[in-house]
Amino acid sequence: MTARQLGPKTQRDYIRSCRRFTAFLGRSPDTATDDDIRRFQLDLAQSNLSICNRNGIVTGVKFLFRVTLRRQDLVAAFFRVRQPLTIPPVLSADEIECLLAWAKSLRVRVMLSLAYGCGLRAGEVIRLRTGDIDSTQNIIRIVQSKGRKDRHVMLPPCVLALSRQWWRVRPTDQDAGMAPQDRWLFPGRVPGKPIATRQLNRLFHEAAQAAGIRKRVTLHTSRQRRAFSATRHSFATHLLEHGTDIRLIQALLGHHKLETTAHYTRVATGIIAAVASLIDRLAGKAAKPKRTRTSRRKKAPR
Repeated sequence: MTARQLGPKTQRDYIRSCRRFTAFLGRSPDTATDDDIRRFQLDLAQSNLSICNRNGIVTGVKFLFRVTLRRQDLVAAFFRVRQPLTIPPVLSADEIECLLAWAKSLRVRVMLSLAYGCGLRAGEVIRLRTGDIDSTQNIIRIVQSKGRKDRHVMLPPCVLALSRQWWRVRPTDQDAGMAPQDRWLFPGRVPGKPIATRQLNRLFHEAAQAAGIRKRVTLHTSRQRRAFSATRHSFATHLLEHGTDIRLIQALLGHHKLETTAHYTRVATGIIAAVASLIDRLAGKAAKPKRTRTSRRKKAPR
């Protein structure tokens, strides 16, 4: 896994999946048969695990047989379960404004403004360094994000102004020994580390609760809990509703496939509500009284 440059979290998940399979099997995994794999997947189906968790476990065990054990004869025995297609909740512009207004500190307001105003993931917000912000070109460089890809996003003037306010009061006790361009924009308690994603998500929930938002949303996308990034999804949906080209939105979000970005066309409520239904035409025709044909024949003279 290290040679294939899999991330630390992916490696932990794969090892946890293989440990679960070994405990179910009761012996070494290299002695497994087709029937053992079938029984294991049946056991997963009868458990209380979500479909996403089950697919993650299958992926980890499949990596063990495909790469480590070279048991290509058993790889075909694994299968993934299709997940139900759900529509993520999207915050309206008024809810976003209320969310930012109820942020309890300047730091939280800046982080939430970056998440919504630039369409950033929670992990991308906390990993921002001073050298990533280019105020001369009004862009932010996102370095090695999901999929190990770099990209550029816009830097709105209001977000830049908030960031400058935060920079004046930002704690500097952990900047010793770090180059100015490498300093964290949001340093954490651990020296040399930014704040944790979990902490940022907790601050988001506090602001959402104070703003009276009751939708099932979160700042950090979690596949296990089937929650969705409210600010990022709202960013893409609102851009689409204002007529921004979908390929530009794809570049801003860092999506590899256009189909992923096209997912937001199903949640753009402004576009959906503006579609005129054909039933309106039928209702308009029904409201107009029908004209009765009158005979225009002239009476014959007597």
